[in-house]
Amino acid sequence: MSAHHCVSGAATAHPAPSLPAWVPAGARLYLSHVTAGQSLRALGRDHGCHASTVLRQIRQFEDRRDDPLVDTALRRLDRALRSAQDLPNKMESRAMTATSCSLKIPPTDRMVNDEVMDALRHLADPETLLIVADDMPKAAITRNPAEGAPERLAVFDRSLAEAMALNGWISIRNQGRVSSYTISAAGRTALRQHSGRTEIHVTAISETGTLGPRRARYGPVESPVAVLARRRDKSGKPFLESANVQAADWLREDYVKAQLEEVEIETAQALLIALDTRKIPGSNLGLPGTKAARRRVSDVLRDLGPGLGDVTLRCCCRLEGVEAAEQALGWSARSGKIVLRIALQRVTRHYQRLGDEQMMIG
Repeated sequence: MSAHHCVSGAATAHPAPSLPAWVPAGARLYLSHVTAGQSLRALGRDHGCHASTVLRQIRQFEDRRDDPLVDTALRRLDRALRSAQDLPNKMESRAMTATSCSLKIPPTDRMVNDEVMDALRHLADPETLLIVADDMPKAAITRNPAEGAPERLAVFDRSLAEAMALNGWISIRNQGRVSSYTISAAGRTALRQHSGRTEIHVTAISETGTLGPRRARYGPVESPVAVLARRRDKSGKPFLESANVQAADWLREDYVKAQLEEVEIETAQALLIALDTRKIPGSNLGLPGTKAARRRVSDVLRDLGPGLGDVTLRCCCRLEGVEAAEQALGWSARSGKIVLRIALQRVTRHYQRLGDEQMMIG
């Protein structure tokens, strides 16, 4: 989840002159607000979006600080920004996670382009892990085969691992004094783009334990809601308003942050029961924002009720096509897009009713 809704390019976001180009747009917004003291409304005006949209990006990085690599990366950038802009010492510093790792300067763009991509190539193997420890300045990539002893593949500076985590290219698997990470979907995409390949080389472990191609899903531009948003009537009026599309994106962000992508629950009502009883299948370990995101998803589905909640869950959260949702729900052809538009109008009003809560961090 990036800041693409209001930031056209990471290199143009404040405070661009003092930060490396590899710093993602959302992190720039976060540092502009927390370190440079720019208001949410000022950032929204600079980037042509509503202050609540800026807030969601900032709150996302606030929630991610429980990840030790993300936290230390933001600390490095915070120090670099304060030093470059010579901010007053009286500005109160954030309470940050203690670590014995010294805060050196952030890695350069060339290091990220070359060494990080080499690391991602290693991590593309499903048997590999990135290992970091609180008191070690280095990170290591190891292969852990089902049979045989672990093998060390690479050792590099910890700051490069922090850059990978800040960009969302790796995701934490186990957290502790020694934490492990695996490559994320965003990391595989970054690796493909860096290598200049158009062919998808993403692999996944099938039920038989063998490697096979992973089925492509909707991208951020080609989601079912984005497809509907391009439709227009005879007068040229769009089928969906921009506020409806944004509300769908917000719900999808909350759904992902709530760690519900791998949950195999068919209906909105069944998911509500699982959320209310805290009986979500799979791991329930997550960042502090996970609990709040699950509450927001639950509130939206409860507000929608059966029917509207089911089509919203399938098309906005799981990114299923409208036709597939119609068949699964037993609806007549071409009725799904109308019901989905009604549901998105309700979702839009729901997020608008949050009011001041949208303007609070955490």
